[in-house]
Amino acid sequence: MMDSFDDYSIITEEEIKELKESISNQDITSATKTIKEYLEQQDRVELNIAVTGESGSGKSTFVNAFRGLGDEDEDSAETGVVETTMEPKAYHHPKYQNVKLWDLPGIGTPNFKADEYLKQVQFERYDFFIIIASERFRECHIQLAKEIMRMEKKFYFVRSKIDQDINNERHKRNFDQKKILDQIRENCINGLKAIGGMDDPVVFLISGRELSKYDFNLLQEQMENELPQHKRHVLILSLPNITLEVNEKKKKALKKHIVKVALVSGGVAAVPVPGLSIAVDLGILAYEINKYCSTFGLDKKSLKKLCEQSGQSLKTIESLITSVWYKGSITGMILTQLRLAALFVTGEVAERIFSIIPIIGSVVAGGISFVTVYYMLNKALNNIAEDARKVLIAAVNTSE
Repeated sequence: MMDSFDDYSIITEEEIKELKESISNQDITSATKTIKEYLEQQDRVELNIAVTGESGSGKSTFVNAFRGLGDEDEDSAETGVVETTMEPKAYHHPKYQNVKLWDLPGIGTPNFKADEYLKQVQFERYDFFIIIASERFRECHIQLAKEIMRMEKKFYFVRSKIDQDINNERHKRNFDQKKILDQIRENCINGLKAIGGMDDPVVFLISGRELSKYDFNLLQEQMENELPQHKRHVLILSLPNITLEVNEKKKKALKKHIVKVALVSGGVAAVPVPGLSIAVDLGILAYEINKYCSTFGLDKKSLKKLCEQSGQSLKTIESLITSVWYKGSITGMILTQLRLAALFVTGEVAERIFSIIPIIGSVVAGGISFVTVYYMLNKALNNIAEDARKVLIAAVNTSE
């Protein structure tokens, strides 16, 4: 039932101690609120992504697509063939308000100076830059990249509107999509080298209209690999649910986080306040399972939007969902599942957990609470992720 706990150090003994001291003199309502606030704080790590390029290159469309929005949706970034962004504007992720994509003013004016531009857009607040070109990369892109490198931050070259290039070639008798993509990539790389200063540039081919295609998975993998661990987790959860690869990454990221959540539960259970452990466990489970449903797009609002985009009926999509967490009251379902889970947890199992993870405490109840929450969250996550996989395959004709 249980996986390796190599990652349990993501919560420290000191954190557990502080939580226990904080809630030891609180009533059940206050203690539950304290734990909920602690869990919410773990999801508030800020991630700031800067998107820049020439006017009309597709910056705003990329900002929208990354947040799972169309160009005409509410709170979408304004798009157009002329520059619509006159100063940096932050667009919050609809589900993770701590994730912001910044639509920066266009580059490429005759008097463009990269150092002045970066000062103007407040360079220091961004975690990395995405530099977008829709036809070819020019000197302004190179200038900007060099200045970003000089300031020791990451950037990614993105060649946008790839869907238009493919459609323009599709009518030809010897049409070969892979060959066309290889040619575009090679032309971009050679162009960057020719302008000067880029020895081995990497270019990602992207369509903001069809983000699930082409190099989006490669781009997000590169961003993920180059971020510090705490920001990597936030990036993965905020990615749009458009490929099976993204969904699998989200599942793995959340599964690692389960150990930390279960440790919090085990620590609270060691506090001798009658009724506290079950109340906190209910709050923890409800908060986490709601987060899973939202992260995978298995909430009513997300599913309705998916149906609008795919042309599928909500009834058809909902028929694929078997998880009890979507169909019923989460709190009621948790109470039922807690009773079932408790049947599998014995004092012997709890004592074994202490030998693996000593920071819970020495009370057997702590181990029981840890195992119960760990078991339930893993079961819920597996069910929700599997439903999300089926929905994605049906809605966007994604292959297995």
